[in-house]
Amino acid sequence: MKEVIKRISFIIVNYNGQEDSCELIESIYTHIPTRYGYEIILVDNGSVKDESIYVKEKFPSVIAIRSDTNLGFAGGNNLGIKISSGDYIFLINNDTLLFDNSVLKLVDFMDKNIKAAAASPKIYFPGEPKIIQYAGFTPMSKITLRNKSIGRGEKDNEVYDHEGQTFATHGAAMIVRKNVVDEIGYMPEIYFLYYEEIDWCMNMKRHGYELWYVPSACIVHKESRTTGEDSPLKRYYMTRNRLLFARRNLANGAANLSVLYQIMVANIKAVCCSMVKGRVDLVRATLSGIVEYYRIPDKYEGLKL
Repeated sequence: MKEVIKRISFIIVNYNGQEDSCELIESIYTHIPTRYGYEIILVDNGSVKDESIYVKEKFPSVIAIRSDTNLGFAGGNNLGIKISSGDYIFLINNDTLLFDNSVLKLVDFMDKNIKAAAASPKIYFPGEPKIIQYAGFTPMSKITLRNKSIGRGEKDNEVYDHEGQTFATHGAAMIVRKNVVDEIGYMPEIYFLYYEEIDWCMNMKRHGYELWYVPSACIVHKESRTTGEDSPLKRYYMTRNRLLFARRNLANGAANLSVLYQIMVANIKAVCCSMVKGRVDLVRATLSGIVEYYRIPDKYEGLKL
């Protein structure tokens, strides 16, 4: 009897980035044999023009849908997940490229490790030599809510070539069991941008599942090594969402301590630094993030650790 290969549903969220999306789709077709029965779902997430039309014309087999409004990172992915039919969901940023067999290695790992809810590959910055962007995450401080991407900025010298559990998988490339999504629910959309996939990972762990880093699988993510340029949008969501993450994921005492630290230490420092640099826009964004956090209804608190 012919071996039955589990179907993979690729979910690609596109926002004014059809060229990157098409390059990724070409990468998938190049490296994954059609006999694996995968599907590619592209969600145009409120682009200025409907780029799903262009993608569908270029790749007729792609399931291309559109939201007229930007639903955020979680909302765009959830829209794709809801129409997916695969046993595994592969959430992948449109500015990534596959290596040979990488996705199949992740599927093989998940087949053999039933406690794993999700896994991410080793992620590189573009170019040569290969510079690591992600080789797992360190645990997150329950006070500062900061952690580090292991190996980031280092030349790949095979130090991080061992599989292991990780604090969280990476939102740019993560394979997730569909039945786990059915059990725990979709990615939380209240965040809109930043922290949503980490919150989702925490929910997976609360349900007794594991999160893994699988270095035998590799992808390239086009994010710049010098990214981190502060913008009002980024500052607003990072400020608001760190506070929200604490409320949703930490026990009351730890959550209160973390919120106090964020507001009285981290945010005051951020405001002062922005004022020194003459970035009044960032000051406003920080204060707006704090104010908007307190406007979020308690129904979004989620489950505590």
